[in-house]
Amino acid sequence: MSEIGVFEFKGKRYEFPVEIGTENEISIDIKTLRGTTGGIITMDPGFKNTGSCKSEITFLDGEKGILRHRGYAIEDLTKKASFLEVAYLIIFGELPTKEQFAKFEGDIKKKSLLNEEIKDILDGFPRSAHPMGVVSSLTGALTAFHPKYTDVHSEEEIYNAITNILGKFPVIAAWAHAKNEGTPFNYADNSLGYVENMLMMMYKIPTTKYKTNPVVLKAMEELLILHQDHEQNCSTSTVRLVGSSHASLFASVSAGISALWGPLHGGANKAVIEMLEEIIEDGGDVEKFINKAKDKKDPFRLMGFGHRVYKNFDPRALIIKESADAVLADLGVTDPTLKVAKHLEEVALSDPYFVDRKLFPNVDFYSGIIYRALGIPVEMFTVMFAIGRLPGWIAQWKEMRKNNEPIGRPRQLYMGAPKRDFKEVSER
Repeated sequence: MSEIGVFEFKGKRYEFPVEIGTENEISIDIKTLRGTTGGIITMDPGFKNTGSCKSEITFLDGEKGILRHRGYAIEDLTKKASFLEVAYLIIFGELPTKEQFAKFEGDIKKKSLLNEEIKDILDGFPRSAHPMGVVSSLTGALTAFHPKYTDVHSEEEIYNAITNILGKFPVIAAWAHAKNEGTPFNYADNSLGYVENMLMMMYKIPTTKYKTNPVVLKAMEELLILHQDHEQNCSTSTVRLVGSSHASLFASVSAGISALWGPLHGGANKAVIEMLEEIIEDGGDVEKFINKAKDKKDPFRLMGFGHRVYKNFDPRALIIKESADAVLADLGVTDPTLKVAKHLEEVALSDPYFVDRKLFPNVDFYSGIIYRALGIPVEMFTVMFAIGRLPGWIAQWKEMRKNNEPIGRPRQLYMGAPKRDFKEVSER
């Protein structure tokens, strides 16, 4: 904090401390700006240049294609750790010992049963209800079923809330899926691992024995790890902002789910499949749509290519591409949509137009392919994203509570009418 940033306005000079992060990121601390300048604020729509917090959870460098959690490279975590191990790391700061992991996993399994009255709430939704709306509502409803876990000042109750939501969330997601499909609700099987359990609850038919496909399980484990946290994105910032009011973990995550539901955030992999279906409905001429994408005058855009944060390549896409290839090869799925996807991938990786502009296939492109191959409905794509992102939301909420961050309260620049006199209705 030895350096300073200087702001000059109307002949006055204001100095603000500069802080450098552990990865040499630089920030100017302007929290005293409004007070010292007599009311001046900064204008930053979308908060693209504004740091809302200090965090020890995730480091992201979009220019270099780097993603690390608590200092560990995403490449190592996806290949060497399980989903719950990474969740423990993100939430509590260190990889768990054997004893710590056994307790953590055991506590989560103990909390995997949902109150049967949840089914009554589910019955109130029409079958046409979007599963994200159902999942958000039921997650918020956990506050009513577990009021003692809403004390944000108790470390014990915070831990109970964490294990509770981790245990119940996959069940809620599976039941939302079953509601849409019109199939029976499955309960958790505590003999299975976390991700395997989730897959079982989604796919098990009561009249048959569920058998895990190891290729699918590996791909899903990696995919969910890749989505666990991604710094201060829209849904994560929402969780922290809602939590800053001292709202419970359940309420804060429910708000985060709603933010993720927006098509500009969590709907990218769904948009990929819709684009592929559009190409097929048009006759399946991939080259035609590639040329449309190259034409600046054409509004068509290839979904699932490039990334607003990663400017060279998406490190998550490099990891999940291998799993996507393995899943397609193992399942032997014959789907024209996936055939078109593979064609688009080949072009993006070899055509100079895409290579020069760094329009690489991103993680949403490959996740959409995997979900499609598994027969997961497009309405469930964002729910799967939410299952993966849950540990990150928890970790960010917990860090915000630990740091006792102030309630979020952005400022605005008023551009409305100046003061004016009120007129009675007869005079208007």
